Amino acid sequence: MSPGKASIVIRTKNEERWIKSCLEGVLEQTYGDWEVILVDNESTDKTIEKAHQYDLSEVVTCANYKPGKALNLGIQASVGDYIVCLSGHCIPRDKFWLDNLVSNFENPEVAGAYGRQEPLSFTPDRDKRDLHLIFGKDRIVQTEGDFFHNANSAIRSEVWEQYPFDEEVDTLEDRIWARRVLEAGYKLIYDPTASVYHYHGIFHDGDKYRQRKHIQVLENLTAGDFNRNIWNPDQLEITAIIPSIGPPEYVGDSALIRWTIKHCQDSELINRIVVSTDNEETATRAIELGASVPFLRDSSLSEDYVSIEQVLNYTLHQLEERDVYPDLLVLAEPTFPFRPANLFDNMIHRYFDEGLDTVIAGRLDNKPIFTKSDDEKIEMVLEGMTPRKFQKARYAGIRGLGAVISPDNIRRENIYSDEIGIYLIDSPLSVLELRQIHEYNNLSYDDSSVEMLSNFIEYSGAL
Repeated sequence: MSPGKASIVIRTKNEERWIKSCLEGVLEQTYGDWEVILVDNESTDKTIEKAHQYDLSEVVTCANYKPGKALNLGIQASVGDYIVCLSGHCIPRDKFWLDNLVSNFENPEVAGAYGRQEPLSFTPDRDKRDLHLIFGKDRIVQTEGDFFHNANSAIRSEVWEQYPFDEEVDTLEDRIWARRVLEAGYKLIYDPTASVYHYHGIFHDGDKYRQRKHIQVLENLTAGDFNRNIWNPDQLEITAIIPSIGPPEYVGDSALIRWTIKHCQDSELINRIVVSTDNEETATRAIELGASVPFLRDSSLSEDYVSIEQVLNYTLHQLEERDVYPDLLVLAEPTFPFRPANLFDNMIHRYFDEGLDTVIAGRLDNKPIFTKSDDEKIEMVLEGMTPRKFQKARYAGIRGLGAVISPDNIRRENIYSDEIGIYLIDSPLSVLELRQIHEYNNLSYDDSSVEMLSNFIEYSGAL
């Protein structure tokens, strides 16, 4: 039998990327009696919309955010005997996290308990170091000092009534609270069995070289303990968007878009295929070929000066208007019929394994690159005629072949972010793009030439 009701107060601010994993980790807990209260700091992404897909007791908005103020608002809306404080980007490690955290209150002298925070495989080195140095594997009973951490903690409700969190400070509200309750004669517990995954570290300063040395030692001591990932792509909403302009192009009797739709259907991870087009015939043909949803967009979005980011942003907005909130978007243009098998799934796994914001298909390109200046002068870019083996690797991005992008990047119309990965394509055939097929059909070749191209696409493994 549970020792009392637990109220889990989750603080969020633009946690769209994490909130689904956080809530699913919370909802699988074995603890008997609990509620979830989300306190949001006026998120501008889709944190709230995604959170509303789960059974929450209450959602509270905290304007003019202070960490202690947000917690106090959530606690005021709670009814539990124990208050569990959890950051929206922390994910319980297992289904016993809540049991382990609350079990520390069997001792009436304990006012609060906080748990371990473990890095992810793609957590920056400095943060891996900090998390492992601060959150060890030994249980600690604190009777002095002031360390406490509200990213993953629990306190007695009756103690909070005497000692609420300071609402004026911008940070360290947890340590201020800890000092007060310890001075009042209570104890605090650090329990490493109540563990969460936490991408961020506690400190963000220091010499990178020394941090790397710390991490090399820690990784050896922990025998690969960093090699984990909390995302399961099978449980996420992954939507492919295929942008198309004008009526469908044909190779013989087959619409060119057919192969891209089939590539998306072959994916084990993509669960929705959206064709975003300005043409009714293309929309109808896309449905016949198995696309999930057609979006007829205004022709103004097909002008030369309109970016692909704007088209994707419009399409994503239309999905969200229908209460569909993708966790991840896959861009696939219909002009690449020779994609390698499993391309999209491999890129999706790369996105999650490395904690990236964008993954784009690309190829190595060591050819000399030239630009023309305003005065018509031709200038060589980068390393020119330096022998290839001495050149830095240069990649040509092939966005239309495949790109995996976070929805938030699309909303900001910024596909290319700092956390970007290139998925290397080795096959010359895979990067071959077919545009304006009607020009091929109008050439002076006989019908067998077009038929041969169609058969070649089939034979290449595109279907």
